[in-house]
Amino acid sequence: MISCNIRECIGKLAVAMQGSNAPSAYPGVSVTMNLQNLRRSLEPALRRMFHFYWRFARGMTLGVRAVVLDGENRVFLVKHSYVAGWHLPGGGVETGESFRDALQRELQEEGRIELTGKPALHGLFFNSHISRRDHVAVYLVRHFRQDRLPEPNREIVGCGFFDVGALPAETTTGTRLRISEVIEGREPVATWR
Repeated sequence: MISCNIRECIGKLAVAMQGSNAPSAYPGVSVTMNLQNLRRSLEPALRRMFHFYWRFARGMTLGVRAVVLDGENRVFLVKHSYVAGWHLPGGGVETGESFRDALQRELQEEGRIELTGKPALHGLFFNSHISRRDHVAVYLVRHFRQDRLPEPNREIVGCGFFDVGALPAETTTGTRLRISEVIEGREPVATWR
């Protein structure tokens, strides 16, 4: 029987996928680019594998994400090592954990963001493109403290505040939808994207 803590497995996989600056046997081809291409090709299978595991471990997956806006109305986004694109910070709700506790934990882990006020629930979303069992609660966070940006690590390879009119090109569709709903005051749709 193989036993694996999911965060530990993701971390090990992320380290393997981050690449190195070692010279390539092929001129002009970097090891990092090859590993990024490998990650992209394996991403759908990895996602299915993790959700297969979660199907038996949890039955239904619950997640939290946050639209964190600073005083200049810039939004905080993260880039993971194990999935393509820029995303709202967040992650899974663990067994016995409240949505708010999960939100606080994920914001601290991914952005060194500490809540200083009550987050507002923006909406609950069915994330069917990931799994028929995945649901995400999205909160609006305007009251927070961040002492500094976190250093890149095994899970988060990039993060920062971005002007909502100049989001990174790789910002995911679902992330763009949630940001536009919040900024434009539109009614949230029921599905993630």
